[in-house]
Amino acid sequence: MLKGKLNNISDVEGVSVGHVTLANGDVQTGVTALLPHQGNVFLNKCVAAIEVINGFGKSVGGMQINELGQLETPILLTNTLSVGIASDALVKYMLRQNPDDGTHAMATVNPVVMECNDGYLNDIRGQHITAEHVYAALAKTQNTFSQGSVGAGRGMSAYKLKGGIGSASRIVTFGEQVFTIGALVLTNMGRLRDFTYLGKKMADELKKKLFKNAELDEADKGSIIMILATDLPMDARQLKRLAKRATVGLTKTGSHLGHGSGDVCLAFSTANQLKHDVETIDTIKRFPENQIDTAFDAAIDAIEDAIINSMLHAETVIGRNGHKRQSLKGLL
Repeated sequence: MLKGKLNNISDVEGVSVGHVTLANGDVQTGVTALLPHQGNVFLNKCVAAIEVINGFGKSVGGMQINELGQLETPILLTNTLSVGIASDALVKYMLRQNPDDGTHAMATVNPVVMECNDGYLNDIRGQHITAEHVYAALAKTQNTFSQGSVGAGRGMSAYKLKGGIGSASRIVTFGEQVFTIGALVLTNMGRLRDFTYLGKKMADELKKKLFKNAELDEADKGSIIMILATDLPMDARQLKRLAKRATVGLTKTGSHLGHGSGDVCLAFSTANQLKHDVETIDTIKRFPENQIDTAFDAAIDAIEDAIINSMLHAETVIGRNGHKRQSLKGLL
């Protein structure tokens, strides 16, 4: 399928991404922020859905998204033990963006913070992420952004190699109309023995260069966060179906969805936005069901490509206690 102009999630108009990266000895972590559009997300909520593939995770905000089918804040990615500070900072960010006008219009807000555990490379117990890092990541969002060992991806591992932030996009045509599906992933999952690159099992080729055979047999204790953005007009039920197909893109790279892996996909549409507290009947546009396989194919392609990009863009990182994760790009 055709890639978007940038081959990243920002090919969906209005989506932007920013990072803050902490890289200093045992501290290898960060924050990644994603704005679903450039307006006020609380006042103009995106239709959204979440698919929990394997629920070994500590993300915030998913329950309300699945109940209401709405995304009302930016999305933050960070490490597992920094979810609390990131959530609190995102609430404060939203309160500043929506000051009290005497009506208490924002008496509640659903912050969305998603995580993976970067404790192999990062001193995760040190909780080095601060609110200022969150605000800086939100302020830095733009349509061109770095991938690999940056932001929330700094300390992440994928298939016992260096993982991190990856992105990709695919074009969907419907008659004369052109739409985009973009993917952003935070990769921290998998066993090297399962890693598949463009359909080829890579363990035999890579294990001689990297690890003892014992490490190939370690359990999959990581996670992956997958985000799908689209300008296709989809309702929450259709986005839930789209998010389910992220599983296919993930497994094409070799993941077996291990017991200790938190595998989650959040999908949202910028085409359907719901105004806050409007007491009228909303009209939600829906893509025709008998054509939806083209969207599924695009999402699967974009997720697989984004996962590989997270590894190809990542640099080798040496972190906590001298632990090392090597870049894939230097091994091919």
